[in-house]
Amino acid sequence: MSYEPKEVDPRVKEASRRRFLRNAGGAFLALPLAGGLLEARGSLGGQGDELFGASVGGQGKDPFAKHPNWTFALVNHVTTNPFFVPTRYGAQDACNLLGCSYTWTGSANSIVDHMVTAMDTAIADKVAGIGVPVIDPTGFIEPTNRALEQGIPVVAYNANPPANSGNNQMAYIGQNLFSAGVLAGHKILSYVSKGDLVGGMIATPGTANIQPRMNGARSVLEPAGVHLVEVATGAQLSQEFSTVPSWYLGHRDVKFLYAVDDGSGEAVSKTIEKYNLKGKVHGSGWDVAVPELQAIRAGSLEFSIDQQAYLQGFIPIVQLFLYQLSGGLMRPSNTDTGLLFVTKQDVGHYLDTPSRFEGSTSAEKRLTPPSSIPEVALQ
Repeated sequence: MSYEPKEVDPRVKEASRRRFLRNAGGAFLALPLAGGLLEARGSLGGQGDELFGASVGGQGKDPFAKHPNWTFALVNHVTTNPFFVPTRYGAQDACNLLGCSYTWTGSANSIVDHMVTAMDTAIADKVAGIGVPVIDPTGFIEPTNRALEQGIPVVAYNANPPANSGNNQMAYIGQNLFSAGVLAGHKILSYVSKGDLVGGMIATPGTANIQPRMNGARSVLEPAGVHLVEVATGAQLSQEFSTVPSWYLGHRDVKFLYAVDDGSGEAVSKTIEKYNLKGKVHGSGWDVAVPELQAIRAGSLEFSIDQQAYLQGFIPIVQLFLYQLSGGLMRPSNTDTGLLFVTKQDVGHYLDTPSRFEGSTSAEKRLTPPSSIPEVALQ
């Protein structure tokens, strides 16, 4: 689209100039470049946005320069876990928007060797970028360095390596895991007292995606005199569904069952329902899978935690794409996908609004935001 400058009434130019200076501040005049910008704005009659083309007005122009159909690899530790359904929708939507593609690969059971093999394959295939949950502090150092040496950008998502561990992923996209555990610990304190027992349900102890949540809660509960016992529930739902009730039967004095992963949270809710423990033993989940949300509505769970799984697929693709498009000038940056407590008060907004963003439907549709924005927990 071309633009032909036109003559502008000097009075209009001066009024526009005065209005701009009043808003921007007189100190702006001290910059030589600013004077030039002001004069350019005046000569365009206030229509300087047209310098940027039709895309400013949303006229359908492709937003980016022509580029290859890059393929990115998202390696995962539990490829079939329902938590990552919205993550995959996010990656798919980003690819549809940007004109690229992605592969989904890794391990179904948090086996680091399987994930490393998937990274090796992606490197051999010369993908345009890799995203990987760094669930082990050392297992991903070598393949990540090898990818970087070959010009393949690597970001971590969902699980971040510990500081000073020697990992060189370029950025982390996901929840601040330890801080999330701290906030959960404070929430649990409203249901328990000094001397009470809390069962900490964790699928795979030691893995970097969920262990910090347990450690964060412990840092709050134990100084308050609350005893937190960590229970390994297993990576598969069938294991979790048997481990949690079995542990409860051996610890009937427990006051709260705290789950740091989606499957354990569902197992906690089923245990509370099975043994009629509502009001006697409190429980919590993690993430916003439909069974956990239904348990909150039914009163089997006090709360769960939304870490916006959709963004953990969407943002890595966008950042890796921009790295390629900009020739490396747009480096991936750390992105905290946040924390929001989901309680009985607001669970209806999730259950009554199926969406790709929470993985409850594959339908692509625009949703109406709430009339007021609820208070959220900030990290």
